[in-house]
Order: sequence, then structure tokens, then C-alpha cells
Amino acid sequence: MPALTPQLALRLLVLGLGVVLVQVSAVSQITIAGTNADLTPLVVAFVGLLCGSVLGATFGFVAGLFVDMALLQTLGLSSLVYIACGYGAGRLRELRDPQAGVTPLVVGALATAIATVGFSVMNFLLGIDAPVSFLLLRQIVTTILVNSLIAMPLFALVRRWLLPALPDDPRRRRRRAYTTGGLSPLSRA
Repeated sequence: MPALTPQLALRLLVLGLGVVLVQVSAVSQITIAGTNADLTPLVVAFVGLLCGSVLGATFGFVAGLFVDMALLQTLGLSSLVYIACGYGAGRLRELRDPQAGVTPLVVGALATAIATVGFSVMNFLLGIDAPVSFLLLRQIVTTILVNSLIAMPLFALVRRWLLPALPDDPRRRRRRAYTTGGLSPLSRA
């Protein structure tokens, strides 16, 4: 797990504010197949995938608070759902260290599913009047599909933004070839 350096904390703060502002001001105004893309669960999951479970959950909490304050929703509801997204993606990184090229696509789809279903269930449990019908299921599935389409380019942007602040991962360092010739000092014995 990377340590939280001041540079990484600043980059995460700017990323959180930026994604919420873009989501609220621009992306929520664009309708695709009857629904809107939701950037926040994708970015939270990608931060968890790149930084680990603790930073992913913390980023999810803060991003959820930003979303709730920007949309004047029940404070903390989005935070609770995004904590699960960030922590789950971070645990996947810590336990399995996925290297497949489609990992951001799968993680993005799962994070969107957790976020949309979780937010719907939490609204229902809190007694907020929301129609529970086939249209809600259709909108959830459509949101997951739309977010799956934008998952790969968004992962590339998040990775490019965070990579200068992330420390080198020792698991991904390449071994240097023995270049002086002859036998290795370890094999002489």
C-alpha cells in the first residue's frame, strides 16, 4: 500500500473535486439511452485499484461527501456506498494484483453495479419515495453498460494523473541482468 504523501493527498483532493464538478455540471446533463454516465464510482474504484483499500475507501468517503453536498442529498449516503466501491477495488489489488488488460472494465462495471444498487437500496430503506419498478432495473443495467464503455479511457486518465505521486511498486520492478559476465557471485559457492 502506498503511503499517503502530501503530493498524493493533493492529487487525490484535486481529482475528487474535479470529478464531482464535471459529473454535476456536465456529465449529468448528457443522456445516453435514457440514463446518464456516473463517473464517481468509476474514479473511486480506480483510486482503490491504484492506491489500495485504505486510500480507496477514504477517497470514496470524501468523494461521496462532495457528491452529497453538491446535489443537496442525504449527507453520507453516497459516502457509504462509495466506501464499499473503493475498499473492494483496493482489496482486489492487494489480494490478487490483477494484471489483465480488462481489469479496469470489470472493476468499473462492478463498482457501478454496487453504487447504483446500493444507492437504490439505501434510498428504499430510508423511506425516500422512489418508484421501485422495472424501469429502475432498466436504468441500473443501462448505467452499468454506459459506465463500462467509458471505464478504460477514464482509468487511463486517473492512472496518468496519479502515477507521478505513487511510489514505485517493488512487485513490478524488473530484475537487472547480470552484466559483468562470468558467473554470478552467488553461484560461485
